[in-house]
Amino acid sequence: MTKPGTNAVSFRRTKTLNTIVLSLFLIYSLLPIYYLGISTTKSSRDLYSTFGLWFSSEFHLIANLQELFAYDGGRYLRWMTNSIFYSVASASGATLIASMAGYGLSRYEFAGRRLLVAIVIGAVLIPQTIMVIPIFLMLAKIGLLDSAWGFILPSTVYAPGVYLMRGYIDQSVPMELIEAARMDGANELTIFARIALHLMSPGLVTVFLLSFVHCWNSYFLPLVVFTSADKFPINVGLPIWYQYATQGSGGSSGQGLFTLILTGAFVGVLPIVAAFVYLQRYWQGGLASGAIK
Repeated sequence: MTKPGTNAVSFRRTKTLNTIVLSLFLIYSLLPIYYLGISTTKSSRDLYSTFGLWFSSEFHLIANLQELFAYDGGRYLRWMTNSIFYSVASASGATLIASMAGYGLSRYEFAGRRLLVAIVIGAVLIPQTIMVIPIFLMLAKIGLLDSAWGFILPSTVYAPGVYLMRGYIDQSVPMELIEAARMDGANELTIFARIALHLMSPGLVTVFLLSFVHCWNSYFLPLVVFTSADKFPINVGLPIWYQYATQGSGGSSGQGLFTLILTGAFVGVLPIVAAFVYLQRYWQGGLASGAIK
């Protein structure tokens, strides 16, 4: 027989253990960003001569930002613009395709539906890096290498988004509402565009946010697609500067370039943080709505 208070003690121990584990995970996740933030405020000399996790006596953030956006003819701003354009365009396309595919898999009965769902789940589990070479060969066939479409078109196929939208539509778009709209004479396109899309808007925001982050963090695909430096996103451009820094080339000392690389990496994180902060109210609302329904 369980003694009185045993469950309460066990609950407190579990809660304390969970708090410790989550705190360690939070520190592990935020420590690199904290290091980047501190490094952007230091000069090249202080970057190597002072403690890495605290500020130096001199504050060089403004000077580092000015040098970052002026170095190499202002190429970093071009890379930033490319990253935003590629990510927004790819995420918009991925969200549209995921919503249509998820709606079809969720609300239509047809032969082979189970097989298609299994293929989508399997695609989620396949590492996307192994698909880069086949995609490269196809893009070479149709002449889309070194073009924005060569990166955007493959990125619109986002299998996790299809899987998430199918599950969300199962919970948020009632079949009774679709049947009622059909009885009122609405065609399938009208039902999808004017009824279903409105009900799945929180799920759409979630898929957009996840696909945006996925495109922003892509490295291997843009590395093989683009050959012109002006078309690089940040994730490909900064490693080029890193090569200059380690080789002592690029028109600047390696020590100075490392400061710019760290500053550029920190600035490159800010759009992701801004997107999460702006869209989190829709994202959290969608998760709560799906849980209640």
